[in-house]
Amino acid sequence: MAHIPVLKDEVIKYLDPRPGENFIDGTCGGGGHAQEILKHITPGGRILCLDLDKETIERLQKKFNGERVAGRMIFVNDNFGDLEKIVQKNNFSPVKGILLDLGMSSDQLDESGRGFSFLKDEPLDMRYWQGNELAARQIVNQWSPLEIEKILEEYGEEKFARKISLEIGRARKLKSIQTTRELLEVIGRAVPEKYKHGRTNFATRTFQTLRIAVNDELENLEKFLPQSFRVLAGGGRLVIISFQSLEDRIVKNFFRQSAKEKKLEILTKKPLTPSEEEIFANPRSRSAKLRAVKLL
Repeated sequence: MAHIPVLKDEVIKYLDPRPGENFIDGTCGGGGHAQEILKHITPGGRILCLDLDKETIERLQKKFNGERVAGRMIFVNDNFGDLEKIVQKNNFSPVKGILLDLGMSSDQLDESGRGFSFLKDEPLDMRYWQGNELAARQIVNQWSPLEIEKILEEYGEEKFARKISLEIGRARKLKSIQTTRELLEVIGRAVPEKYKHGRTNFATRTFQTLRIAVNDELENLEKFLPQSFRVLAGGGRLVIISFQSLEDRIVKNFFRQSAKEKKLEILTKKPLTPSEEEIFANPRSRSAKLRAVKLL
């Protein structure tokens, strides 16, 4: 499936990029949003593109080689949770806007071979950064059922967390769980038949939980938010697209508290969601929520 940037028009509306301005895409993924922003900041503007996945950065450098050579796009293989350090190291300022799209890129889901999707039979890895010691298979095979249940409840808000964790414990006594298909079968045995026919796949929350735990996604988001304010110039804008309720809650609460402290103006009173037309064209966009703020 080709990469389609989610809520593209809304991102441009709320970032409001103009010629000569500098922007940061903290999760560059397939590069669709960055490419669209670049159209609006040319001539003179630059965009700093970050991604924790080394393969993603290498792919983007090839795709946008002309822009990279010209200095219009700067690619960095690093974690948006270290935003200030990255900006200082690359001497990138002033920054007019920052985008953070917390969704998976289609390339990662379809081509990484690291088990991000349950639609393919791949090794249970789920690491964005291969230097990370913790992989999904270690959680599934080495963590106690109680620990697995806890993260399924906390990160995935999975109502069958206990049944799934106990079934994982039973299954791995017979044979270690090494692939996405093996895990999918285990989850399928743990949940009621009715749960398998909902709008969202019955394995979605478990796979999402493992990915979040492996990559410290919620902790990185909490680290990023205050740094983004220190990096942005006065009147700068921050747009965040989340795909999971815990992520959205963290963003919403931080924005509300900062608005009370008169640090920002909330531009989206309620989160923006994709239209029916966009969801039809790109089903992966269905759970996206966009929030935008402007620094005072």
